[in-house]
Amino acid sequence: MASSHCTMRGAVGVLLLRFSTNGSVVSSRSILNSAKNHHRRLLTTPNSLSSLSSISTHTTSNFTPSHAREQNCTNRQQVRKIWICSPLCMGRRSSKIAGRKGAQDSKKAKLYCKIGKEVVSAVRKGGPNPVSNTVLATILEKAKDLDVPKDIVERNIKRASEKGQEDFIEKIYEVYGYGGVSMVVEVLTDKINRSVAAVRSVLKDYGGKMADSGSVMFKFRRVRVVNIKVTEVDKDQLFIIALDAGAEDVIDPPSYEDDTDEDREERYYKIVTSNENYSTVLSKLRDEGVNFEPDNGSELLPLTTVEVDDEAMELNRELMQKLLELDDVDAVYIDQK
Repeated sequence: MASSHCTMRGAVGVLLLRFSTNGSVVSSRSILNSAKNHHRRLLTTPNSLSSLSSISTHTTSNFTPSHAREQNCTNRQQVRKIWICSPLCMGRRSSKIAGRKGAQDSKKAKLYCKIGKEVVSAVRKGGPNPVSNTVLATILEKAKDLDVPKDIVERNIKRASEKGQEDFIEKIYEVYGYGGVSMVVEVLTDKINRSVAAVRSVLKDYGGKMADSGSVMFKFRRVRVVNIKVTEVDKDQLFIIALDAGAEDVIDPPSYEDDTDEDREERYYKIVTSNENYSTVLSKLRDEGVNFEPDNGSELLPLTTVEVDDEAMELNRELMQKLLELDDVDAVYIDQK
């Protein structure tokens, strides 16, 4: 161990010397080859890595260019197999997977939060008994259809009777984004002043603008929707199931030029239906063995879409993301193509 340590110190030290000894010039290639050779020998010595922190810059007196060339040739085949650690990086593909996973988790959390707030509001207005409180009964049925965990429902029924708990109020904020795009922000809050201040703060920081009431909503229509992963069903089969159940339309998922096979598998068909036929569509999908994603059941769809450039698209995406991070915000809809 001491010999390896000393040899390495000589290799490092000689790199710090000027490229001449006793008046004769030593080639830089020889010096570098020798240094690499001694460094590699050190890496193949047991427990040698632990001594790297104590290496100094002293030199040894027996270093020669011929010795460097000889040792470099001898060890070349061996040292090509040496690996200290594998490269670690997160490229675009990994980033897309992570972003998609985060979006799915965020969507589910928003759904549970919204159902919880609706339960609290219904209980405060009509009591905790679903037999006498028809509004609560409807919400409980919706929570069951959307696979909301039972403990979340029970926790919010109890929360409604706590002292100091205020009623939740629905609010809609209309917003202008980048490139002529319009957004609708849905809020369910027990503190209106808090919610509007939070929304205005995000718009100020990320470039959106609050629109006058009614200036954006007319660009959207409210529908009931069911989302089905493309890998769960054949498109033609889904179209037949949806029509038989009385659905209005089946919307294809968006596609992009740089999508991989895995990206395409993570896309969703969207069944559009009326409120009256919503339960019928869900029952038909269950009967046919088609799995569907839990959703809030109701969405705003744009009547027409606006095409924007890549920069505006990215800015609008960031603005929507920040709005959705607000606790009071349940959904953000956009007419961007």
